Amino acid sequence: MTADSIADASAASGTEVGYPNGHLGHLKPEEQEALESFKTNLAEKGYYKPGPPASHDDQTLLSSVEVSRDQSVLRRDCNCNCMLSPAMRQCKDPDLRGMSGDGGDDKNKVQNLLDWIGKANTWMPWNVVDAFKQFKETEDWRRANDLNVLYDTIDLEAYEASRRLYPQWTGRRDRRGIPLYLFEIRHLDSKTVSAYEKAAETNPSKAVTDGQTSPKLLRLFALYENLTRFAQPLCTELPDRPHATTTPITLSTNIVDVSGVSLRQFWNLKSHMQAASQLATAHYPETLDRIFIIGAPYFFSTVWGWIKRWFDPITVSKIFILGPSEVKASLEEFIDPKNIPKQYGGELDFTWGDQPKTDPYIKETVKWENGLKDFPEGPKYWRPTADGTRMECVAVGREGGKQRMLSVGTLERVCNVKKADGDALAEGVKGLSVGDAEKNEVVETGKEATVPAVSA
Repeated sequence: MTADSIADASAASGTEVGYPNGHLGHLKPEEQEALESFKTNLAEKGYYKPGPPASHDDQTLLSSVEVSRDQSVLRRDCNCNCMLSPAMRQCKDPDLRGMSGDGGDDKNKVQNLLDWIGKANTWMPWNVVDAFKQFKETEDWRRANDLNVLYDTIDLEAYEASRRLYPQWTGRRDRRGIPLYLFEIRHLDSKTVSAYEKAAETNPSKAVTDGQTSPKLLRLFALYENLTRFAQPLCTELPDRPHATTTPITLSTNIVDVSGVSLRQFWNLKSHMQAASQLATAHYPETLDRIFIIGAPYFFSTVWGWIKRWFDPITVSKIFILGPSEVKASLEEFIDPKNIPKQYGGELDFTWGDQPKTDPYIKETVKWENGLKDFPEGPKYWRPTADGTRMECVAVGREGGKQRMLSVGTLERVCNVKKADGDALAEGVKGLSVGDAEKNEVVETGKEATVPAVSA
């Protein structure tokens, strides 16, 4: 499946799909109205404070509203499944052969999907009731698991152990400015996963949880926090992308390499990956964009039968399963060759387990602090500077039992969207959300925790 067939079908139908449509700066009047109605509904129920400053930024709220339409999709009879390569169309599974299952060519299948999405935009309005349910469940889950404290106080070695197992940011972006991640599943063998899960039995942070979510999964969600609090905000403020001044980056593009994975290994990983996928879909909604699956073995139709049930049809429609001859050309339609890892036909010298190979443009754009010339390992996030004209990157986490709070550098704010800041942001910045005793302990064990935001 190539980008050309999507573009041709989209042009023929007049249907606009995908980013930036449906995102801030590109909302239809009825979508903007739904967002405002949702904010009013949340405020009435005590889950949102309009401020100033607002307790949540508009894009966070918008993600929940967008999910409400995805939930409506799940309640309807839809045959749209996945954009597949010619090699995969030889499979006898009609769901795997194509979106409509009718054996048609690429353009017809894409047209079917675009027509369906176009109709969905008409008869599946954003549902404020469903949106509130999703938002409430996520907010309650975050509080119950102390997500801010988990991310801000996690032990750096524990964080790196998790990072080495799961999707890794390459330090690069796709052609739209969305961060590019790589996930090589073959490294998740039973021995590695068993050792990781045993280590995860010990709480690596100061977070106090309700015990309802497995500790091994909570460590995984520290990586999702890195996506939403570091990688996406960084990419949002880079001015060299389309829609840089109007629309934040809230998605990720993923290359998933399944080569060298046996059916037995897939089976052993099934329950773990299913639990992780379902929790991520529930609590980090609308963060996935295009997913390129590479190296699919002959039995992948069986595995696909499991995987497609973990996601809603909208997400599934963004998955591309590429045959060996299609990898390089298909990736280059969406990603500049200099940002594609060499093993997939690109120019980037990035191998599994590496720290991100930060784009030279990013290095040139960031005004570095404290003698740094690149981003350090471990958890990081962005916050507004004192005058609000720039964003400051702060490295956090605990190293040798000591709280880290290091100013890494700043970026000029270029995206003119409404952001949450003030007291709500400060609470997240310090990672202090469990009461005075915990606040004092963090400050006492890490003097850097009292460092104020840098001035522009």
